[in-house]
Amino acid sequence: MIVVMKKGATNAQIANVAARIEQLGCRVHISEGEERTIIGVIGNGRPLDREQIERMAGVERTVPILRPFKLASREFHPQDTIVTVTVNGIPIGGRQLIVMAGPCAVESREQLLETAHAVKEAGAHVLRGGAFKPRTSPYSFQGLGEKGLRLLAEAREETGLPVVTEVMEPQMVPLVTTYADILQVGARNMQNYALLHAVGEAQRPVLLKRGMMSTVEELLMAAEYILSHGNDRVILCERGIRTFEHYTRNTLDISAVPLIKQLSHLPVIVDPSHGTGKWELVEPVSRAAVAAGADGLIIEVHPHPEEALSDGAQSLKPARFAALMRSLRPIAAAVERTL
Repeated sequence: MIVVMKKGATNAQIANVAARIEQLGCRVHISEGEERTIIGVIGNGRPLDREQIERMAGVERTVPILRPFKLASREFHPQDTIVTVTVNGIPIGGRQLIVMAGPCAVESREQLLETAHAVKEAGAHVLRGGAFKPRTSPYSFQGLGEKGLRLLAEAREETGLPVVTEVMEPQMVPLVTTYADILQVGARNMQNYALLHAVGEAQRPVLLKRGMMSTVEELLMAAEYILSHGNDRVILCERGIRTFEHYTRNTLDISAVPLIKQLSHLPVIVDPSHGTGKWELVEPVSRAAVAAGADGLIIEVHPHPEEALSDGAQSLKPARFAALMRSLRPIAAAVERTL
């Protein structure tokens, strides 16, 4: 449940309520709004006496949270969460749209550095690149591993762009955290609960992708695992779901963006590359995502897509990515965002 404090409630009253809730074996999360303070109650399975809490000084009312995801819910945290990345202090979830761009897979030093400089020049804020690649076929390129992580770190040093890369199993979290600024949990691992616990404990920003056949509620419940460790730096990603359509790689659920923003306080970005699987569709879908209220995009860019070892068909060349960035600015302005 949440405890809504009265307008003008004192710091002492808020502290007393929080202390009482903790005495009853629950944890608290305090959210300070412009007019009122809300105390979120994270239960231990035992029901609380709401009337007892409501009788305390400074309390206006208590409200039960009926949704299964508590920490991720908009009721629990009415204000939008803004996730700040340490390297350059960029805020994800605020008025500024954040674009993450780079190759699907790190293939070589030359390929990565060329792409990193190109996306930086075009206006990207974060460098994406896979060092470990979960592939459908065991015979497909699986990534360079730790060598790829070292190359990503080198690209960050040269460009100043923070790095987002995928971590695939709990044992890999300490290694990937050494090099990456944002830990990505891929679609195939959205319900890998051991991994969700591990990235939650890492206390590092997490990019959580929606599973290929997962509902919005399942995505938010996956986020709940990370949030339950006190790591509130979670970024959700709509990347398309599997349907009967075969002309696109996936069906990008554009309606999920405003829906999630309604249900949750967490920032939402869109992956038009995986969402469509075709570079020709990346630009129009990116524009639609911005118009729908997305907080950012994650886009695959490769200097030579025809030679890419992974997902070349959905990768933009640097010049086309730069053109896309230019085309997004008037749309961002139309929805009162900046790029």
